[in-house]
Amino acid sequence: MRYFVWALRLIVFVAVLMFALKNTAPVAVAFYGDLSMQNVPLIVVMLSTFVLGTIFGLLLTVPASLRRRREAARLRKELDRIHHAVNPDIDPRLSPETVVPLSPL
Repeated sequence: MRYFVWALRLIVFVAVLMFALKNTAPVAVAFYGDLSMQNVPLIVVMLSTFVLGTIFGLLLTVPASLRRRREAARLRKELDRIHHAVNPDIDPRLSPETVVPLSPL
């Protein structure tokens, strides 16, 4: 499986490299107002757009991820509280054999 993943990575790398080598034509990039850049390679524009889109996409998922982590921590604490309420005598660090010894066969 490890070799398959590395082969897949190599194929993707070669495909991206060939794409980059074919898209080196200079283009003009116009920003807001009079700000513009001339003779920027097309692959640089495409790569920077991809990276910025990825960063913005990841930033959009951060609040939901933090909310899920908080909820999971709250539920773990509630589960521990319920376990202690149901079994107040049993120390959670003890193994089941310590509390109820196994009977001989």
